[in-house]
Amino acid sequence: MSGNTSKPAQSIRVFQAYDFTVVNGANLGDPISFADELDLDDTYELHRNAKPYRLSLIADAGGHFKVASDTDLGRPGATVHLDSCLTLMSANGSTTEMLVLVEVDDNGDVAEVYALPLAAITPRTGYALVGFDRDVARQKYAEVACVSFTRGTHITLSSGAQKPVEELQIGDTILTRDDGVQKLRWVGQSTVRAVGDFAPIRIRAGTLHNENDLLVSPDHRLFIYQRSDKLGAGRHEVLVRARHLINGDSVRVEDGGFVDYFQLLFDEHQIIYAEGIAAETLLVDTRTRQFLPDDVSASLSSDRSGHTARPHMEFEVEEKLLKDLDVAEILRRASTR
Repeated sequence: MSGNTSKPAQSIRVFQAYDFTVVNGANLGDPISFADELDLDDTYELHRNAKPYRLSLIADAGGHFKVASDTDLGRPGATVHLDSCLTLMSANGSTTEMLVLVEVDDNGDVAEVYALPLAAITPRTGYALVGFDRDVARQKYAEVACVSFTRGTHITLSSGAQKPVEELQIGDTILTRDDGVQKLRWVGQSTVRAVGDFAPIRIRAGTLHNENDLLVSPDHRLFIYQRSDKLGAGRHEVLVRARHLINGDSVRVEDGGFVDYFQLLFDEHQIIYAEGIAAETLLVDTRTRQFLPDDVSASLSSDRSGHTARPHMEFEVEEKLLKDLDVAEILRRASTR
């Protein structure tokens, strides 16, 4: 579990630069790189045996990213810059966006370059670079970092009634786990292609004692109480990301088409109830702040302690503890026995 509530780590799935190289164009044979070294119309391919690795990052108060200790790539403690957002076009005319992240050494020189596709990319398929933008990279990354509910998700109000998330309004009173009844401060909405890190996770009805299916963003953390500590987390109360529950059966990725996402913001980071499952709301930090409207972001500038020092942040279970386990089934049984 995390030992620092003020600096939550985020794990992203990235390719190493040399896995995505130019097969036609001015930089023939070169790997993907930062914006200053790119040429439009170069065509890239993902190598046949390429696989994504987990890069774990911590965002500090100044908005800089550091490699966390629990990571598969990178040097822990090294600075990582979010360089640019690339637009790639395949032969059939469809476009894909990709974020480029650059790790630097202690002298500020480039040590590693990573590619974070925002949609699925296919090995040995040509992708022409048709654009890159440094200004929108942080906003795109913020979208990945935001935890979101999908259209139709029923949220428990202060009265106990259930209301679809898309019908919620600023000022509505919502039942929270830790602070009772709280007013909703802001509701965000975005429509994205349901691919890659934007494809929602479906938790089928009954999996975690939910009456209806629950669909949430992949990094959405769910709060589960275990009657006995079946996960070996050292505590009965745990926060588990939706992506770590995937088992191909009762919990699966719903990719394809588009998905309407809704973000719920309170004055403090809260645990609320969605389809009866305790689930977190939007956490404001240096990653997600870019997603907020300017007036909402400015109003939270003076005091963010409610989003950085919540006791429940200590409950998150490390990913390495969950490998090779059917976490959903273990938690279902642990919460009833």
